[in-house]
Amino acid sequence: MKYLFSAAAILLTLSGCTSSNIPEYRPVPEKPKPKPEQKPTVIPVKPTKIHELKEVQDDNFNPEYMYPETPKKKQKEVVSQKPVITPVTSAPMGKEECIAMIGQEKFNKYTQMLGGESGAIKRCTMLKAMQ
Repeated sequence: MKYLFSAAAILLTLSGCTSSNIPEYRPVPEKPKPKPEQKPTVIPVKPTKIHELKEVQDDNFNPEYMYPETPKKKQKEVVSQKPVITPVTSAPMGKEECIAMIGQEKFNKYTQMLGGESGAIKRCTMLKAMQ
């Protein structure tokens, strides 16, 4: 019985692979596109009135008029309107003076943040210059 079912399954599978009366695919031929109409070339009409050329008088040429020499402009001196801040050069600030100005806690904070006492002293110098 089980051989009968397997034989039937094989026959059904093979029967599906055989050719049948399926029509072949044929692409529809494309219709040729209509060509755009060409406009006729229009030839311009010859003018009816004849113009005569006038004679040019070129005896009034003056090189001073045509190529005047412009005097060189003097450069204006730029006056700065902002006041110039000159840095105050005084004796370098010491560690004690810096601690007296900002306090020991901030000095320690700047020392740790800026990588050493020299960075903290530079910061104090900058703060003093801003005041």
